[in-house]
Amino acid sequence: MFGVTVRDHMMVAHSFRGEVFGPAQRLHGATFVVDATFRGDVLDEDGILVDIAQATDALRAVVSELSYRNLDEEPIFAGTNTTTEVLARHVADRLAEQVAAGALGPAPGLSGLVVTLHESHVAWASYERSL
Repeated sequence: MFGVTVRDHMMVAHSFRGEVFGPAQRLHGATFVVDATFRGDVLDEDGILVDIAQATDALRAVVSELSYRNLDEEPIFAGTNTTTEVLARHVADRLAEQVAAGALGPAPGLSGLVVTLHESHVAWASYERSL
C-alpha cells in the first residue's frame, strides 16, 4: 500500500456541550496541524499515486472553509460537539468529495484516505475512510 501525505493547518474557535469537557465547555480556540494521507495499491504509468501539488491544494481548500471560524456558528455543525475526531471525519469527507470531483486528477490507484488532526505535539486523532 502506497501513501502520500500532505499537511496544512487551521485555527478555529468552538465550545463543547457536556460536563465531560470541563472548562472546554466555554468558547476557546484551537490550532490543528492537519495531515491527509492518500492511500492506494496502484501507481499510474508515471509512478505516481496522487499529484502532491493537487493534493495540497485540495487540503488547503477544505481547511480554509473552517479556518478563522467559530464552529459553534456554522450550520453544518449545529448540535454537534466539534471534537478533534469529528473534525477529522469532516475533513476526510470533504476531501473525498474533492477526489470524486476530480480535483486530484485521475488518480486511478486511490482507494483510501486518512486524515489526522494534531491537537498538540502529544495528542492527535485520525479518521480513515475508503474512496
